Amino acid sequence: MQPDIRFREAQRIQQSFLANMEKKTLYWLAPRTPLWINSDHLTLLGLLAMAGAGAGYWWARTNSQGLGVVILCLAINWLGDSLDGTLARFRNCSRPRYGFYVDHIVDAFGALFLLGGMALSGYMSPFVAAGLLLAYLMLSIEVYLASYTLGNFKISYFKMGPTELRVLLSVGNIAVYFKPMVHLFGRFHRLFDVAGSIGISGMFVILLISVIQNTTTLYRREPLPSFADQNKVEGRTVAVVEAG
Repeated sequence: MQPDIRFREAQRIQQSFLANMEKKTLYWLAPRTPLWINSDHLTLLGLLAMAGAGAGYWWARTNSQGLGVVILCLAINWLGDSLDGTLARFRNCSRPRYGFYVDHIVDAFGALFLLGGMALSGYMSPFVAAGLLLAYLMLSIEVYLASYTLGNFKISYFKMGPTELRVLLSVGNIAVYFKPMVHLFGRFHRLFDVAGSIGISGMFVILLISVIQNTTTLYRREPLPSFADQNKVEGRTVAVVEAG
């Protein structure tokens, strides 16, 4: 079956703190990946690792060593989630539509597994975990719509991308291992609840800014016709009807 030449892949915009280092690492790993491993294997590895991270948080409810399991799974998830596309491009076997769809539906399930585990961990309130999942999915919808309508697939915001978030979460796991509660505004709160609330607020602010910017850009590209233009169209329509 011939590929649909009308499909145009969205331009990836990645400007995070670790982007250059990450790109060099992936370019080093791609030619050294065994031939029996392909991009689909890596995508599946990333999904399983995120499920393992969720299970690690669930285990951490009774054994804090589960937090270490989460850190290990996040590292494996980075490998699978980041290397799959690079490997496909290096081996000249990219599947843009398949890759975009599968990669991001896997991300959605991965977020569900991870935040579901956090909700069961006892280190984060289920309501905060649900709020994070909602904010993540809303922002994802905005990103995917922008990719389709503007041709720009934005991966990072304010120099923060998926890799930086994995690092922050790993550091957070180490912090809650030693001090799961913090004193704030005269009360004790779960550290992850505080961080999660900040994350929810940040994602909704990013969502609002992106919606305004993208709506403005699209309106400028496709403005409503002026009153004079509408009259011309209506006049041509009437003339065609009368002629018919």
